[in-house]
Amino acid sequence: MTVSIGPHRVGPGERPLVVAEMSGNHNGSLDRALEIVDAVAASGAHALKLQTYRPDTITIDVDAEAFRISDEHGLWGGENLYRLFERAHTPYEWHEPIFERARRHGLTVFSSPFDHTAVELLEKLDVPAYKIASSELVDLPLIRLVASTGKPMVISTGMATVGEIDAAVRTAREGGAGGIVLLACTASYPAPPQDSNLRRIPVLADTFGVPVGLSDHTPGIGVPVASVALGACLIEKHVTLRRTDGGVDSDFSLEPAELAALTVESERAWAALGTTHIGPTPTEREGLRFRRSLFVVADVRAGDPVTAANVRSIRPAGGLPPADLDKVLGRTFASDVSRGTPLSWDLI
Repeated sequence: MTVSIGPHRVGPGERPLVVAEMSGNHNGSLDRALEIVDAVAASGAHALKLQTYRPDTITIDVDAEAFRISDEHGLWGGENLYRLFERAHTPYEWHEPIFERARRHGLTVFSSPFDHTAVELLEKLDVPAYKIASSELVDLPLIRLVASTGKPMVISTGMATVGEIDAAVRTAREGGAGGIVLLACTASYPAPPQDSNLRRIPVLADTFGVPVGLSDHTPGIGVPVASVALGACLIEKHVTLRRTDGGVDSDFSLEPAELAALTVESERAWAALGTTHIGPTPTEREGLRFRRSLFVVADVRAGDPVTAANVRSIRPAGGLPPADLDKVLGRTFASDVSRGTPLSWDLI
């Protein structure tokens, strides 16, 4: 149950793939976008992801209530959808220089398409995989189109019901997708940690038989690192140069140093999962020498009784186990014994 995205294998038993999402954090500047690429590469993250759309391929320019984000929305409250996407989109003509810069750094780079023009552009750029955003999970014609490329598909499941996820997965499989990765996701921006419901990760994996990761919009790295313990194989986080610069996604984006920490700590968490083995590990073998055991703690002569004053349970190992203390108390020493001698049955 593994999927290849470029040179990376995604699945149980593989280190988590860390994907940095640029989104609209370029703030309308190609130079800043390229700086973000450089920062992602320097962080040690494995992949960069874009979003490929124009405002008019994702919505229409209508100033009506249905096209306005509610005032209760913490980050984009009151904004018109078209105006928001004008600010956030990555122009099509920027894609080639961004892809070239990322590939020069050895980063795997792919994108989320939102219509057929985006797929056409991304095919020309030879993306190794596609991402379906949470809001597009219900757009089965788009999923069918992307699947027809034969590339692997990463599908975010924010807001989705089990039935909707099933329909998306079936459509992708029947359409010829070259593998599927599902992402647990909470589609609120920023997302409160208590809504992350990380325990769904193994449920999604068991239900759909695919690798599962996390698209995370909570602040910080605690939630994505924790997700590794639940089996997350891919972690996607938004990234910016500096949150203080502002931007459409800056409030829930990681800065480069935080992205570097996520990359290190997620791999550390994955390595820590280990196996179900119970017992001394190879690194603990030296420690076995310093377990407690029974030692003679005072000089004694032959015939002296064994007492709590001359035999104790102390570190290091080498003597009889402490569990034998009651068995030896009251016996007599068979010979003279020096202080610091490990107690053995032939001495008493």
